[in-house]
Amino acid sequence: MFEKILIANRGEIALRVIRACKELGIRTLAVYSEADVDSLHVQLADEAICIGAPPSSESYLKIDRIMSAAEVGDVDAIHPGYGFLAENAHFAEVCESCKIKFIGPPASAMHAMGDKNSARACARKAGVSVTPGSDGIIESEEDAIKIAQRIGYPVMIKAVAGGGGRGMRAAHSEASLAPAFHGARMEAEKAFGNADVYLEKLIIHPHHIEFQIMADRHGHTVHLGERDCSIQRRNQKVIEECPSPLITPVLRKKMGAAAVKLAQSVGYENAGTIEFLVDNEGHYYFIEMNTRIQVEHTITEEVYGCDLVKEQIRIAAGERLSPHVAHPTPRLHALQCRINAEDPEKNFQPSPGKIVFYYAPGGRGVRIDSHAYTGYIVPPYYDSMIAKIITVGATRESAIDRMRRALDEYYITGIKTTVPFHSAIMRNAEFRAGTYDTGFVERVMASENFELKPASNRLHE
Repeated sequence: MFEKILIANRGEIALRVIRACKELGIRTLAVYSEADVDSLHVQLADEAICIGAPPSSESYLKIDRIMSAAEVGDVDAIHPGYGFLAENAHFAEVCESCKIKFIGPPASAMHAMGDKNSARACARKAGVSVTPGSDGIIESEEDAIKIAQRIGYPVMIKAVAGGGGRGMRAAHSEASLAPAFHGARMEAEKAFGNADVYLEKLIIHPHHIEFQIMADRHGHTVHLGERDCSIQRRNQKVIEECPSPLITPVLRKKMGAAAVKLAQSVGYENAGTIEFLVDNEGHYYFIEMNTRIQVEHTITEEVYGCDLVKEQIRIAAGERLSPHVAHPTPRLHALQCRINAEDPEKNFQPSPGKIVFYYAPGGRGVRIDSHAYTGYIVPPYYDSMIAKIITVGATRESAIDRMRRALDEYYITGIKTTVPFHSAIMRNAEFRAGTYDTGFVERVMASENFELKPASNRLHE
């Protein structure tokens, strides 16, 4: 087992990794930007090294500075978390060349699956269905028009790199295709440093279903069920649940087998997520693979009674899958709400600043993953997520009721948050019935009945 791990990330995921390391008896080294000097991950790690100015381009994305910190700290492994360099194959190769273990998949698998266009080719080769679209990168607006005419509108232009809903544009006609093509390229270049895009058929209001993969270097690859990530705003996930209310046992078996087959075909190791779009008839299409731990890994942990971050570390150290992971059995139902420092009453405008008072909910079946606290200053430089609320129940209904109660208890002042938005969703009849799809948020927010109500407790008075 490793003696010391550097966490090449920040916020709640850095804290999550630190906690897993402490339970495994592993020392931790945090790296941080000047804006994160007071962050909890810096305070709770065994050691911490500043690696640069607040912008991520000057700190968390600087491979040379992270490797310098690793050398100074004498670490034997690096955990990248999610985001930043987590899916950067070059970073994994640099770690390998420096004799430092990268806690994630091999660079070869990242090269194959990290690029969405390459991943689609791998899926086709493995016999896994993909959405109709281009066979490769689209070089010009004219090429995009020809492909769209062949497969029919609507279509989606997508960046081959990155994620988080960026570099994606829908086109419902030829008139809107050119702006979508150039807009996606510009956003992709700015966000990922790679302007390459591809085109695929846009499935209207599908369900976004992902399967959690775990694989060791001894030839064992398994899936730990699915997560439903269809509650999205502008292609970014806001609420996830496990298992999905859509997926039947038969469909779960078929999709899970396809996910495992695809992962095995590229020699995958460690944690990864195979993502699909599913229509109302049960037809599923591979869209991409996330070659890292996911934000929403928490709900799989609660349903299957495992620790996926510890499992990542053990796998990287050469161990076999733990027995309860190698033979997973679902036990409960879980939900996750992403709490962002945004104002839902002002079109989710970012709301950085000082948290004047912070009170997190608790009680049975409630888990809070957060780096926020009273007095913490939410910086404007990074993703706006400040917490994740996870609730667990014996049934879906009980998990929803517990989430509604937990959201009512959450009390944060000094900044605006998305807590009222999530509370309104938990009370929505369509959500509670489990009949939602990826168009749910837009439909609900356009409804006359949608109302952001204040929490019903005396803390908020």
